[in-house]
Amino acid sequence: MATTPPALPATACSAVSRALDEPFAGSAATATTWLCLEQPGPWGRDALTQSHLDTGVAAELTARAKGTGVRVVLIRRPGPHPDRHRPTPRQVYLAHTTPGRAFLRRDTFTDPKLLLDLDFPAAGAGEVGGFGEPVTWPVLLVCTNGRRDLCCAVRGRPIVADLATTHGDAVWECTHIGGHRFAPTGLLLPTGYTYGDLTTDRARALLTGTAVRTDRCRGRSTWPPAGQTAELAVRDLTNTTHPDVLRVRDPELDDDGHWRVAVTHVDGRGWRVTIAEHHTGPDRPASCGATPGPVTTHHVIRID
Repeated sequence: MATTPPALPATACSAVSRALDEPFAGSAATATTWLCLEQPGPWGRDALTQSHLDTGVAAELTARAKGTGVRVVLIRRPGPHPDRHRPTPRQVYLAHTTPGRAFLRRDTFTDPKLLLDLDFPAAGAGEVGGFGEPVTWPVLLVCTNGRRDLCCAVRGRPIVADLATTHGDAVWECTHIGGHRFAPTGLLLPTGYTYGDLTTDRARALLTGTAVRTDRCRGRSTWPPAGQTAELAVRDLTNTTHPDVLRVRDPELDDDGHWRVAVTHVDGRGWRVTIAEHHTGPDRPASCGATPGPVTTHHVIRID
């Protein structure tokens, strides 16, 4: 049964974003690889360092991931999630998102400090390095970090609770993945496609099918914002749903200040997409409690 999203005040960041019909494309966080560490208990605003995870380990994970393409997030099971403050097995997922080379692997650690042995540059480049065992089904992470943004907790937790009854370990609560104003937000692994304004039905469809759904898709985390926008535009134009057949080259800025993005298909076809990046008004809060300001959006000008 689909869950009706809980009511939020009209001033909530996600309510303002929906009222302004803000575009979703190009708003996903950029990461080629995701490292997802199970950490029960409370999460603070800066969840990695404001949780029951050892602060030294948290700081070192952040430092080692910087500049490698790896993004570290915390995950936990839905419902009550007490941290007993004693060594317990934790599930850890490693997902690489590059099309044609994407993988999702899972391992179990009792001591998170062992994750410091991971070769972060290699993981960011898509090298497995003997990490864990392959996971052959998709995993959906839904942001529920209420200390970072109220919308994520209020709108995200009911979806995870609904799905957990039927999908078990395929769905997890997670910390900040960007874009609070699109809450509830979800990250699908291993592809890295990120979605906003999730409902239970849309989230379930992501877990039960392999086709890329562009409705309310924010983009594939593999690409930068202009690349995310261009890839989704080509998918809509050509009705391409297979996750691994499109490639995106690094966007180039032209003399008019527009992004030119080359998108290619494995069958040899190619497109050049022109993207405008600009601030759109009126000013709005990027997250609940934040000072309203301009928001950058990406729009397709043409596809050649």
